[in-house]
Amino acid sequence: MTTENTTTGPEQAAVTATATDTAGQPIAPFDAERRATELAILDALRSVVDPEIGMNVVELALIRQILLGPEQTEIKMVLTTPFCPYAGAMIAQIKEEVENVVGHEAKITLLAERWDPRDAGLMW
Repeated sequence: MTTENTTTGPEQAAVTATATDTAGQPIAPFDAERRATELAILDALRSVVDPEIGMNVVELALIRQILLGPEQTEIKMVLTTPFCPYAGAMIAQIKEEVENVVGHEAKITLLAERWDPRDAGLMW
């Protein structure tokens, strides 16, 4: 983070902070509309249930990343098991739910990382 100090008088000092990434480029401020869309997607995905476990993909922490784009949104996710017999149906349902929220094409990408039940809060 880069900080620039400016003094407006002997007793007053204002500090202006500009966040920058590692390359020195300014980081965009929080985008409330973008975050609202991400939350709407997560809310819609609560209807997608893993039939073997009986919990939705959000509760199970299967959704790892949401990448919003103007013409395509990408959802990066994992499965509870590598050869989940319901993967095709769940992916199709996730794609449909996301497209209903964003109004354009959605791409679902399966990640190679392993799912851990502790991520989902299943271990009490």
